[in-house]
Amino acid sequence: MAFPDNSFKQSLIPNFLYSSSFASLNRVLELENQENGSGHHGMVNNNLPSSRAIENVNKDSPIMIQSPNEPIKMFSPAYYGACTAGGIFSCGLTHMAVTPLDLVKCNMQINPTKYTSISSGFGLLLKEQGFKGFFRGWVPTLLGYSSQGACKFGFYEFFKKKYSDMAGPENAIKYKTFIYLAGSASAELIADVALCPFEAVKVRVQTQPGFARGLSDGLPKFINAEGAGGLYKGLVPLWGRQIPYTMMKFATFETIVENLYKYAIPTPKDQCTKGFQLGVSFVGGYVAGVFCAIVSHPADNLVSFLNNAKGATMGDAVNKLGLMGLCTRGLPLRIVMIGTLTGAQWGIYDAFKVFVGLPTTGGAAPAAVTAAVTAAVPPVTK
Repeated sequence: MAFPDNSFKQSLIPNFLYSSSFASLNRVLELENQENGSGHHGMVNNNLPSSRAIENVNKDSPIMIQSPNEPIKMFSPAYYGACTAGGIFSCGLTHMAVTPLDLVKCNMQINPTKYTSISSGFGLLLKEQGFKGFFRGWVPTLLGYSSQGACKFGFYEFFKKKYSDMAGPENAIKYKTFIYLAGSASAELIADVALCPFEAVKVRVQTQPGFARGLSDGLPKFINAEGAGGLYKGLVPLWGRQIPYTMMKFATFETIVENLYKYAIPTPKDQCTKGFQLGVSFVGGYVAGVFCAIVSHPADNLVSFLNNAKGATMGDAVNKLGLMGLCTRGLPLRIVMIGTLTGAQWGIYDAFKVFVGLPTTGGAAPAAVTAAVTAAVPPVTK
C-alpha cells in the first residue's frame, strides 16, 4: 500500500502554520551545553536531546502544527492531536457507513414482532421507506461518533501513557493489560458524554417513522418533548454498553496484534511493509470486535429501548425484554456489524497514523521509541 510523500502532505496544510523546531531546539541545546560545560550539546544516549532540553523547547516555543517534513515526536501535543484526528475519521466514517445495518438492528430490538429477521428487516424498510430510508439518521450518527472517536482514541493514547508513567517501566510491562483496560475505560467515560445527545436523537429518528427527518428537526423536537436533560437519560446505560465494549476493543486488539507479531508472523514488525501492518490491524480489530459485540450487547438493547420510549426505565426494559432477550435480541447482526466496524476502525486509524509518519498501534515498540525510553533512563553508577 503506497502512501503520499511529504510534498503531498505539505500541500494540504498552509506553510505559515508550520513550526520550525530545529532553530529553537539548537538554541536550547547550545544553552544547555554552556551550562554543563560539556561537548555533547545537550544530547544524551543515542544522540537524543535531554528531557530538560525538550521541556525548555516546549516552554519557550509557541504551539504550532508540526511540519510534515519534521517527524512527529511520540507523546507530544502533535502526537495526541494526530491520534484525535485519526479517531474522528475512524469512528465517524465507519459508523455512518453501516447506518443501514444499525437501522435494522435498532428496529429489531424495539419491534421484534414486526422485524423478525435481518432479511425481513431490510425488506420491510425498503418497502415502507424506499432506499433513502436505509440512511435515516446518518447525520447524528456521523457527528456523534466523530465526537466520540476523537475522545476515545485521543484520550486512550493519553491515559495509556499517563498510567504507564505512574506504574513505572517494570510494572508497565508486567501489568500492560490492566493499563490498556484502565486507559480505554477512562477515555470512554469522557467520549460517551460527547456521544449521548446524538445517540438519543439518532435512535428516536430511526425507530419512530414520522418523528423527524434527521438531526436538524429531530433535536428541537426531542428537547421540546423531554427537555435538554432527556438527551442524557441514556448516559448510564450508554456507559454500560460502551465502556465494556471499549475496554474489550483496545485490550483485545493490543493483545492479538502483539501475539500475531510474536508467534504467527516470522518477520519483525519494523521489517514488515506498512500495507502488511495495516492488514494485521484490520484482522486484530475484527476479532476484537466480535468479543466487543457479545460483551456490550445487553446494554445496547437497553439504550435502544430507553431512547425509543418516553419515560421508559431500565426496569421496564428488563420486564419487557427479559434477561435472555437483553443478551440475544439482534446479537447476530450486531456481531457482523461490530466485527466489520471495529476492524475498519483500526485499519483507518492506523492508516492515518502511517500517513502522518507515526507507527501503527500494537506489536513491538518502534526502534525510535525504544531508543527514547533508553535515553530517558539515567545511567546506573557503580
